[in-house]
Amino acid sequence: MQTIGLIVKQNRPQALEQIAAIVPLLQREGKTLLAEETVAPSGAGVRLCPRAEVIAGADLLLVFGGDGTLLSVAREEGAESVPILAVNLGGLGFLTETRVQELQAMLGRVIAGDYQVERRMMLDVRLMRAGGEKKIFRVLNDVVINKSALARIIDIETLVNGSYLTTYKSDGLIVCTPTGSTGYFLSAGGPVIYPDLDLISLAPICPHTLSQRPIILKDDSVITLVLKTPEEDVHLTMVEVRKSAAALQLITSPFRNYFEVLREKFRWGER
Repeated sequence: MQTIGLIVKQNRPQALEQIAAIVPLLQREGKTLLAEETVAPSGAGVRLCPRAEVIAGADLLLVFGGDGTLLSVAREEGAESVPILAVNLGGLGFLTETRVQELQAMLGRVIAGDYQVERRMMLDVRLMRAGGEKKIFRVLNDVVINKSALARIIDIETLVNGSYLTTYKSDGLIVCTPTGSTGYFLSAGGPVIYPDLDLISLAPICPHTLSQRPIILKDDSVITLVLKTPEEDVHLTMVEVRKSAAALQLITSPFRNYFEVLREKFRWGER
């Protein structure tokens, strides 16, 4: 790992303080440092460049922020090719496991090659609009289809590998990876799913029929969602979701396991 990339949530002075503290350590190890030009301080041995160049040129990414910052990095082209050490400067921090006070110890381990990587499944999403326009995205957490603020419930015809599943009558639908199961999916009544499993989950948002519940599908499922409510303020006509060939590489913390993270973040066991 010769080149280290630094990605920082904007307007976080704490992040810049942490970078200032670790830059001398990395320089003593002879590392080349790339940092986002808009958020990181310049200095000897730190080259500033756009985020895309940081990701493309790095052998290791240090991401400072909360889960939202990491999710934004996961959407960038090439992010799946680089191991990521995520440092939590946010609140909940399910994905950004490393605490600020652990950063220097973690960096020492990583530089010495003493670390483990957990590969997190992602989804490829293809959107088809009424005018024929197509867009393709890659996501780590979830795909959410929902109605506009004033619209009535919407009908979402759902097929799995071409076979009809159901038509959800609801405020929307969440298609989720295991990583995303502790987010919006959980609020919609879905279960917490162990993050390194390969599967895809669906959960309707406020379904009109209470019997329409979350469902877990095989990871090779191709999910097609067709919007059947043309009179409402809906701009998409069809969404196709499938497992991505790429997976995000997250460096795991040796200081706690996933169950400890769940207990801490959800306050399980507390009265």
